[in-house]
Amino acid sequence: MPSSPSSSAQSARRRLGARLRALREAARTPEGSRVTGRRFAELAGWSSPSLVSMIENGNRTISSDHVRLWCEICGATERRTAELLAEQANVAGMWLTWKQVNRAGLSATQRAAHGQYENVRLFRSYMANALNSLIQTEDYMTVALTAVRLDQGLDVDDVSEAVAERLGRKDTLRRPDARWLFLLEGQVLWHRVMPVDVHRGQLHHLLDLVTHPSRRPTVSLGIIPAAGDRTRDGVHGVWPEESFTMFDSERVTIELISGYLSITQPDEIAAYVTAWDRLFGRAVHGERAAAQIRAALTDLDGA
Repeated sequence: MPSSPSSSAQSARRRLGARLRALREAARTPEGSRVTGRRFAELAGWSSPSLVSMIENGNRTISSDHVRLWCEICGATERRTAELLAEQANVAGMWLTWKQVNRAGLSATQRAAHGQYENVRLFRSYMANALNSLIQTEDYMTVALTAVRLDQGLDVDDVSEAVAERLGRKDTLRRPDARWLFLLEGQVLWHRVMPVDVHRGQLHHLLDLVTHPSRRPTVSLGIIPAAGDRTRDGVHGVWPEESFTMFDSERVTIELISGYLSITQPDEIAAYVTAWDRLFGRAVHGERAAAQIRAALTDLDGA
């Protein structure tokens, strides 16, 4: 099993490995013979030739030093070397465990994310089981990040600083040059993972988003009804997907139980664009979305 549980990350490693294999197979020794896997291992000073096949088949993670050594042995041009180093950096950053993501603390993680929100023009977030941080209340953020800290066993308690960073990030919703689109599975409105007062406050915040659009003209919240038929006009139903966030059409991020996945391959991004369009077509907006939120509030107050 590769170091990442993501098939996307594994595919990216395989693509990089295939390019390295092609580079090796095109190379020649000073004597003019092909550079076999065994010969490459000798030139690299590796005791096991199997390491070559593992790298070329994408069965192990490699560093930039591996790529530089590979290019040196195969006589790659500076341009080809730069291309392969850029691809290796992309592959290395695709999959990060939560321990890696939060190794410098929660506040540092939140601070490091600011750039991507300041530059995006079309932001799309599909939320199947939780709320995107941009539409969370301060109380919701505090409870959520405290749970993250405890679940991950982080020594430093910087939750308040992390919350401040998240609150500051919400200022990007005021950017007139960007659009912020959110899709929420209706069932999330009923998820009671927060104290009742925090849950209620969050629902009122969402209600304000859908009933007063003029206050945030670049922000849209659609809700996919939790109950009822997900089919329409004879078209097959749309199953809930994993939560994902799209930054323009350049990157998709997915938060999994074990870590954080970042996708940049155009064909994979296209699949998420298609999924977004299907889900968006099943969402309700405006007063119909408000009715979904009010129903959840009534249910909460009657519990």
